[in-house]
Amino acid sequence: MSIKDGKNIKIIDLSQEIYVGNSLWPGHQKTFIWVNETHEVNKAKTGSRVAFSARNLLISEHCSTHSDAVWEYLPEGPTIDKMPLNMFCGSAVCLDLTGVPDDKYIEPADLEEAEKKSGQTIGKGDIVLLHTGCYNRWYKEPMGEPKVMPALGVWTGDRYQTDYAGLSEAGAEWLAKKGVVNIGIDAPAIDHPDDPEYSGHWICGKYGMTNTENMANLDQVVNKRFLYVGVPLNITDGSGSPIRAVALLDSDE
Repeated sequence: MSIKDGKNIKIIDLSQEIYVGNSLWPGHQKTFIWVNETHEVNKAKTGSRVAFSARNLLISEHCSTHSDAVWEYLPEGPTIDKMPLNMFCGSAVCLDLTGVPDDKYIEPADLEEAEKKSGQTIGKGDIVLLHTGCYNRWYKEPMGEPKVMPALGVWTGDRYQTDYAGLSEAGAEWLAKKGVVNIGIDAPAIDHPDDPEYSGHWICGKYGMTNTENMANLDQVVNKRFLYVGVPLNITDGSGSPIRAVALLDSDE
């Protein structure tokens, strides 16, 4: 991979869009985007040959593809601006967990099998992305019949928010003991939607790990090792941050 000269690199976008109406974890701020000033208004004010326009955003720190600060789930943990950037940028592996049904938890045996099939070896400092297929199946689907989310006690017809496999406590700890610093997933959370204990986040707090949720296009990097970049905004005391996550691979892959 020619990182130094920037040549022969294939870039794969792993991020969901930010737009009004994007799917959100219940309880988070809905997304609002509106025009601050149009080109026409700006040109009339300045008389310049160049007219400027800009929009305003009102979004959650956990909008769309984002990474969590440890502080979000562990009060004594670091906020997003105080976390080392190598938790968000480094060597990554994407595991295929699409064989785990939505109503099941991702267990150590599932991860061991997926690691073996990937042909990769997970090591200390790695970033591991979990391809469950949730994004591919449900993200663009219309709303269905309302279904309860036991972990929240709310009802929603958004199957993207309710139908996906998530880590068990043992599964999350299996990754933590491997030395993983960031667990990514193509679903709203690394926890199973039926898990009121939020086991994945609990383990992230225990081991000082971050997690990255609402990822996209993981089918394009599954079973590969690549350079991952998903750096958060430098939000003072942030509980998390939206990111633009990408995978960098050799162009011939």
